[in-house]
Amino acid sequence: MDYRVVKKNDKRYIEYISKEMQISSEQDVLDIIGSCMEHRCNYLMLHDEVFSEDFFNLRTGLAGTMLQKLINYNIRAAAIIANEEKIKGRFGEMVFEANKGNDFRVFKNVTEAENWLLS
Repeated sequence: MDYRVVKKNDKRYIEYISKEMQISSEQDVLDIIGSCMEHRCNYLMLHDEVFSEDFFNLRTGLAGTMLQKLINYNIRAAAIIANEEKIKGRFGEMVFEANKGNDFRVFKNVTEAENWLLS
């Protein structure tokens, strides 16, 4: 998966944008966490292109696994999902609850995500 390290306001975060590789397994989640550890960075921004359809289907367990691992490794993550059609059903309920916390939130644009991530 392609990513870049973004430096802003004396903080850094890892940003994943690539459509070529998507989060479709627990190993992909571990690879993302590995990139955070490699760069000693506890902030992560994920664009909707990196999420496979399995991520939005809670029955696969992929979203829950990812959220739990991010919390375990103390990584604060912002997801940018502009397409509201993807945030529906059980996944939408999970997003609603996650957005109340401080570990993982979903935003519609980069500016909002970055402001929260670096606050």
